[in-house]
Amino acid sequence: MLSASVPNDTAFHPSIFILLGIPGMQDQHVWVAIPFCSMYILALVGNGTILYIITRDRTLHEPMYLFLCLLSITDLVLCSTTLPKMLTIFWLRSHIISYPGCLTQMFFVHTVFATESAVLLAMAFDRYVAICRPLHYTSILNATVIVKIGLACVVRGLLFVFPFVILIEHLPFCGHHIIPHTYCEHMGIAKLACASIKPNTIYGLTVALSVTGMDVVLITTSYGLILQAVLRLPSKDAQFRAFSTCGAHICVILVFYVPAFFSFFTHRFGHRVPPHVHIVLANLYLLAPPVLNPLVYGINSKQIRLRIFGFFMGKR
Repeated sequence: MLSASVPNDTAFHPSIFILLGIPGMQDQHVWVAIPFCSMYILALVGNGTILYIITRDRTLHEPMYLFLCLLSITDLVLCSTTLPKMLTIFWLRSHIISYPGCLTQMFFVHTVFATESAVLLAMAFDRYVAICRPLHYTSILNATVIVKIGLACVVRGLLFVFPFVILIEHLPFCGHHIIPHTYCEHMGIAKLACASIKPNTIYGLTVALSVTGMDVVLITTSYGLILQAVLRLPSKDAQFRAFSTCGAHICVILVFYVPAFFSFFTHRFGHRVPPHVHIVLANLYLLAPPVLNPLVYGINSKQIRLRIFGFFMGKR
């Protein structure tokens, strides 16, 4: 039952959209919100701690940790674009979102996701340079280069996602404004249109394959080169140390891409997947990386682990 009356809007663009939440689970929304809220708090605390420790400790102002800072920032923005609104839907029954607000949320969700994918590619390049060209590490990845890489990650996301807004703006909705989702995303909005959405589908697949897909290919290539370099090291101990420096990043890559691609392809081709399963997965792929990334780096990075322990023990 919606908490507010909805105008009978039959204009080219509706003035509002209604986010239903998780279809078929409306009666459980109050309870479903509890684990999502807990995960959101963990994401805020974990990534906030990572940012605080790295920015305060000058010994950690190295390329790998600066990229980790950028990853934490994108994680915070990624989960904060959807979770607050989702919790108001679940707990306050505030299902209504304005048309501009919906497009803004869609824009940030896709832009930050593309940005985080680029950051993971940059971190893979960082590991490649550290292991394959260690003598030139600090000269190749100096502060200026890192800033340029960070800006390129953001600008790329903006350029590829902005056409989503233009494509949605050109669609007529004929009064359709109910979105069976917890947040606004491109295809979820486009499917409400009363006109062909073929350009939206084609462009969405093109972006997924040429941007995110290309990132995966380049990350895989970099780790293939890293593997070749590591296997040429003379001792098993040196090989183990080299692999251990990449372990955390590989875990983060899997946490980010596996649920994202699963959700992406089930949304387009998994017609037999129940709607509530897809919606839960769509939320988890935006929330799982921000929750797990600080834990992964906290466990696998000795420098981060020691400073987190010191921070919570009161040793500034």
